[in-house]
Amino acid sequence: MNTDDLSWQAHNRGGLHPRKVDLLLEHGHLDLVIRAAEERGEWFCAERAAQELCRTGMFGRAIGVVEPFAALGWRPALWAKADALLRAGRTDEALDLVRPDEQGLTSEYVCRDFAELLVRAGRVDEAIDLLVPHLGGWWIRSVLVEITEGRGRDEQVLELLAPHTETARQALEKSRWASNDEGVLVLQARMLERMKRADEAIRLLGADIAEKRYGTQNTLTAYAELLSRHGRLDDLRELAIGEHAHTVLDIFAGALRDCGRADEAETVMREAIIADDWVGYRAWLSVTLLQDGRLDDAIAVAEPGFSWYDCSNLLAPLVHELFDRPEELLHLLDHPLTVPHHGHEEFQHWWRAFALAGLGRAEEALAVVAAHPDPFSDPRLVRAELLNTAGHLAQAEAELRDLGTVEAREDLFEVLVKQGRAAEAVTVHPTITEQRAARAKTPSAPLREDGYSAEPPF
Repeated sequence: MNTDDLSWQAHNRGGLHPRKVDLLLEHGHLDLVIRAAEERGEWFCAERAAQELCRTGMFGRAIGVVEPFAALGWRPALWAKADALLRAGRTDEALDLVRPDEQGLTSEYVCRDFAELLVRAGRVDEAIDLLVPHLGGWWIRSVLVEITEGRGRDEQVLELLAPHTETARQALEKSRWASNDEGVLVLQARMLERMKRADEAIRLLGADIAEKRYGTQNTLTAYAELLSRHGRLDDLRELAIGEHAHTVLDIFAGALRDCGRADEAETVMREAIIADDWVGYRAWLSVTLLQDGRLDDAIAVAEPGFSWYDCSNLLAPLVHELFDRPEELLHLLDHPLTVPHHGHEEFQHWWRAFALAGLGRAEEALAVVAAHPDPFSDPRLVRAELLNTAGHLAQAEAELRDLGTVEAREDLFEVLVKQGRAAEAVTVHPTITEQRAARAKTPSAPLREDGYSAEPPF
């Protein structure tokens, strides 16, 4: 184990992926996770084991799990150890372990992390003092607002934001594009709302909207959501039916639904589609209808967008909503209004195979892959995944063992855990060294002129 391997794991989700570690923990294999951290240098095992041990009050053991990683001086491990020390009540040790040096104090990112730790240690004033020199950065102001919530410092935070809100408003008076700091206006409103001064927040942010002291949709959205949270439906309706409809009409419709007026929300959106057939209106209404269990109605609304390009295509959002509902997914794919996903027709072969496997129809799912192998980088891996999804674990295991590649052994892990063979799953899983070597040999996919992959999965 060395810092290079640890950094590679963190950046590439290498070793035992966090999802796999969670699977082990869900099956009660905490000791196995700890052993993998100790014997294989698996960082995600160490990190999740320490969290789980802290959750159950076993702080000393949690510190011991991350100690070998922290001993290398690797920053994420030092912070994981500091977290465990803090949870154990050893506050000074935790803070001293990661306290920034003189150079670190010049970094917004280092100060952000340490300020969050200070707040958790109950040293809120120290955290605020640490961030004050960096409040010229818009995102640090957001951090200040986040970490002080519920800490009794709202008046102080509002005062710290005041000069920045004034500067932003003065700049925006001259030009809507003169300041990239308009987010501070939203933060001011958020603080006022937090201080039970919602009327003042609405008045100030509403004036900014009326005077066009904003440059991005984020401010419009924040104002609309503020109105929604406080039941100002008349004001929200006025905002939503004008020039800002594309940005906030869905917020108005959502507010109506929250008030039990779902039929009215649907009518508002259908009328908007008739007046201005914008993709965003169809997207919101189709997904909302699907959530209400009205799949055929959702398909009818989205159908005109099934042939549109990429991000405007309305088929994929419905598919993604139905991944855990295979019967309805298959109904969508077989619906007479459903057309191939524009420019990516191969996706529908995978969707169909996945739906069939989810229904336990493994042979039909495998037949889809056999008939359309081109979209898949390795159809044999897909076969095993479909068998796994269909619950044919022994067959999936046989496929993966026969293939024997690093990627196949990665997939075999889940199959073995599901069969109650967790220790064997960890043993079979490729080591970090094996993964690094395999990925280094993997050629990069060719790119189009626009920088996107020329091969699926794009």
